[in-house]
Amino acid sequence: MVSVVIRNKNQADVLSFLLKNLTGRYSDDIDEIIVIDNLSTDSSKKVTEKFGARFVTIKNFSFGGSANVCAKEAKNPIIVIFSAHSYPVSHDFFKLIKTKFQENSNLAGLRCLHQPNDYKNYINNIPARQDPNKSGLIFSGAAFSRTVWEQHPFREDVPTFEDKEWTVRVLKAGYDIDFVPSIFAYDIKRSYKQLFFRFKNDVAGNYQLWHQDISFWNALKGLIGSVFKILKSFLIELWYALLRFIFLIKFICNKPNKF
Repeated sequence: MVSVVIRNKNQADVLSFLLKNLTGRYSDDIDEIIVIDNLSTDSSKKVTEKFGARFVTIKNFSFGGSANVCAKEAKNPIIVIFSAHSYPVSHDFFKLIKTKFQENSNLAGLRCLHQPNDYKNYINNIPARQDPNKSGLIFSGAAFSRTVWEQHPFREDVPTFEDKEWTVRVLKAGYDIDFVPSIFAYDIKRSYKQLFFRFKNDVAGNYQLWHQDISFWNALKGLIGSVFKILKSFLIELWYALLRFIFLIKFICNKPNKF
């Protein structure tokens, strides 16, 4: 069987949909669901208990640390990890994952599919050893081996990309990371504050893991580019707002016959 772990913070509505999806469509494939919650103040705990899942609270959140808690709390050898705003789509989602692990005893983890980059690398057969970023694990929807994790826990000192860092490390240790055609949806709308928080972590993570350095000139180009995009977007929006207004005035003056 499979353990499903879900990382959550104040996402009761989407968590409810994910749990309804899991318990309603995949009960034959999974025998435990655990919500790893970072001090939610909404009804996340009540929602979790409604669907018979286990609720575990963590106080000091880090991406690697929360992933370690996920693995520690799970009892099964295959762990599927979701963000609360993700949910499986394909009917054979977990069956495909279990088959992959049964076929390859050297398998450390599987990346599920949810965006064009996933599909392109999957269809083009680009392995994680060649592109650990776009073909490595992504913990909004992925599976990993608890046995491999016991030997190689997730690092808790990385600001983000704990999934990609683990991918690189276990590949170097001789394990395999593969794609699985298990399709999931990633449904999230981030505020500007959340986007900025993610931006800061991505800059640090890209520097630490992929050695992408930032210069003053690059930062300045980014600022100029952002201002240009904002102005361009504003002018385009204004232009089409005017076109819509003109069309509506013409429509009012010359309405077609009703059917």
